[in-house]
Amino acid sequence: MTGWREWRRDPLVISVNALGITQITAWGTSYYCLGVLAKPIASETGWAISTIFLGFSVALVVMGLISTWVGRLIDRIGARAVMSIGTVIVSAGLLALSQVHDVALYLGVWAVLGVGMRFCLYDAAFAAVVQAVPSRGRAAISYLTLYGAYASTVFWVIGHYLNASYGWRGTLMIFAAVNLVVCLPLNWFGLSRRESAFTASAPKAAEKTPDGPLLQGRRRTIGIALFALIMSLNGFVFGVVSLQLVPLLEAAGLAGATAVWVASLKGHGQFGGRLVEIFFGRNLKAMTVARIAIGVLPAALILLMVARGEFWLLVTFALLLGASQGVITIVRGAVPLALFGTEGYGAVLGLIATPILLVNAFAPTLFALIVDVVGWQNSLYALLGCSILTWFAIELMSRWYEGARRPSA
Repeated sequence: MTGWREWRRDPLVISVNALGITQITAWGTSYYCLGVLAKPIASETGWAISTIFLGFSVALVVMGLISTWVGRLIDRIGARAVMSIGTVIVSAGLLALSQVHDVALYLGVWAVLGVGMRFCLYDAAFAAVVQAVPSRGRAAISYLTLYGAYASTVFWVIGHYLNASYGWRGTLMIFAAVNLVVCLPLNWFGLSRRESAFTASAPKAAEKTPDGPLLQGRRRTIGIALFALIMSLNGFVFGVVSLQLVPLLEAAGLAGATAVWVASLKGHGQFGGRLVEIFFGRNLKAMTVARIAIGVLPAALILLMVARGEFWLLVTFALLLGASQGVITIVRGAVPLALFGTEGYGAVLGLIATPILLVNAFAPTLFALIVDVVGWQNSLYALLGCSILTWFAIELMSRWYEGARRPSA
């Protein structure tokens, strides 16, 4: 009975479960909302779909521009306060978005939503669980990402039915209320307990990592720059695939409805990849997990290129793609923790996120230009080349890291 009581009071259990619910809700109602609402917005307003998704690109640019500042703010005042403020901003942004009738105002509201999303999505949540349980940060990040695997799937279904009943404006108003009622209290109370109050040994444990000594000084700076570059290259591929998966599958030979169904399997792949990482990857170095996850992506894209309409090859592609993306989400939080430690962790994540978010903002447009010039099939070579370059880069960084930490050892 005592063990059960202590387990319930464990800040890892409290923070991961609270933030898990808020991450599903925040991602589903803000980041992924256009997946189901873009067409209804276009039908009512008469705006082009490209204009509607331009708002999302504006949000990503804003997230990238403020990312480093937000990371430092998290280190200074704590992720609990930052995420709670972010929830209020997202809620206000969704409410404002439900009332827009002008393109300029629409784009301006998405800029506000970009601020809110940077305050309360994964990069902030990773910093939050590391602040709550510094000695078990990597495990907390892995558990947390399990929740987010189905954010789009769950809220696309919810959004579809809400739109059918209340229209897209009513749906956004409901999403705004859900953020205030569900996310705000969970962000505030779910992060109220810290490991230092739960176990006196946590601060000492936080300084140790299974990967070896932390990088310091110039090596730390180089490591941050290298990892940011690698994640940005990877971000180009996933920035394209996240929005273009159904057209890519159609270009590979699947009919419309079948392409949508196969694309939905990516969520199952994300969940499965994260589950495998939790059970089998926890004893591996974070860098090793990163190398495996990034190495899967070129293989998945080759399957897409050679499938020629073969159903099971395309199903395998979608599952491998999801597994790679799911584990790389963990990697974005786990590798910086292993290489650079908990000190200034929020700022480090902010620095790394800046180029990733900017690349994600412009990747779909750049890829669309490539498609216009060379066509769908040939444009896949650009994605494959970028994924191979990313894999090559993470292998080089791994070798550099092994050499860089030897003198410290």
